[in-house]
Amino acid sequence: MYQKYYSQFLLAPSGAPSSMLHMACHSHHYWPDVTLDAVQQYWRESATLADDKWGPIFEEKIPAWQRAVARTLNLPDADRIAIAPNTHELVYRLLSAFDPSRPLCILTTDGEFYSFARQLHRLEEEPNVEVTRIATEPYATLAERFEQELHRGDYQLAYASLVFFDSGVVFPRLLEIAEGKPKRTEFVIDGYHAFFARPVDLGAVADKVFFTAGSYKYLGAGEGMCFMSIPANCSLRPLNTGWFAELAELENRADRVGFADNWLRFAGATMDYSPLYKGLAVFDLFEREGITVEKIHNYVLAAQERFLRTMDTAAHPLLNRDNLIQHDLQNGHGHFFTFRCGTAAQSEQLQQELRSRGVLCDRRQQLLRLGFAIYHKADENYRQVFG
Repeated sequence: MYQKYYSQFLLAPSGAPSSMLHMACHSHHYWPDVTLDAVQQYWRESATLADDKWGPIFEEKIPAWQRAVARTLNLPDADRIAIAPNTHELVYRLLSAFDPSRPLCILTTDGEFYSFARQLHRLEEEPNVEVTRIATEPYATLAERFEQELHRGDYQLAYASLVFFDSGVVFPRLLEIAEGKPKRTEFVIDGYHAFFARPVDLGAVADKVFFTAGSYKYLGAGEGMCFMSIPANCSLRPLNTGWFAELAELENRADRVGFADNWLRFAGATMDYSPLYKGLAVFDLFEREGITVEKIHNYVLAAQERFLRTMDTAAHPLLNRDNLIQHDLQNGHGHFFTFRCGTAAQSEQLQQELRSRGVLCDRRQQLLRLGFAIYHKADENYRQVFG
């Protein structure tokens, strides 16, 4: 049903069979065909308008993107959605708002994405920074353990993923935990592996959390367009601040740098806006065709169910339920499955075997990940995966 929007899905990369099955879609989602016209539109407008392009970008395109994100996540104030080329830039700008001369205690998990995990390891080299990492496993008790520590310690910042990038497991009750967070704690939710995959309603926590995600994965609009929602009444003053933050009416105080009470508080500097055009093109396509997050999620759930049925009859030595980290599809899983392969060498060998059969996937050390997308056929049984 959805394949018609993705002509690239019918094209095989170098060395792959023509019947290639793309299952690395949790990493790099294929782009709908409308994104080509969007990139060309950005080029034409940049070439013809030159410096005058900034008017349409800031007055029309960025607000349209913010409104689309706000509708998707049920955020009440689209003007409080900051944008940047990547989420790391936004999160580091948030981290820079804490006084470097005072202790900074951060609560997180041991399952966060590489950029934030690496940044924390570097920050821990500073004498004033202390990081507490809650083990994600066992997942059944993660919410209880994280919530207890959140209220027990004196944390200035808490950070956790809604869907973990390595396992695909959903953090149980994370929005509920964020809603009841201590007032003293700023709370960041990494929503990248949930955004435009699983339905997410931030209405109850919009004024309590920073939520980060972007267009690279499930929206299918490529890298370079990320966002962070900002709670109301945020008064943080990032040390890392760019000239775009001067574009709004600022506080009338000559003795300090002013910040607007909107998304520009966390604005950076000049960036390439072709990803903005691509993202808007995808949003417009999906709205025009009635493709909602709920429909996407249900389509993928059906695909995952078919995969599990095929897997259960295949008796594969590695791709089986014993090695599958979690398969609670209704309550606790994102749009990819992760299998423990024992060693990094075994996962690499399996990845190569799958590629030889025309199945593209990815891995993280001993973990092999298989993703699902709306450009998979509606009757795909995934027999190709198992040989």
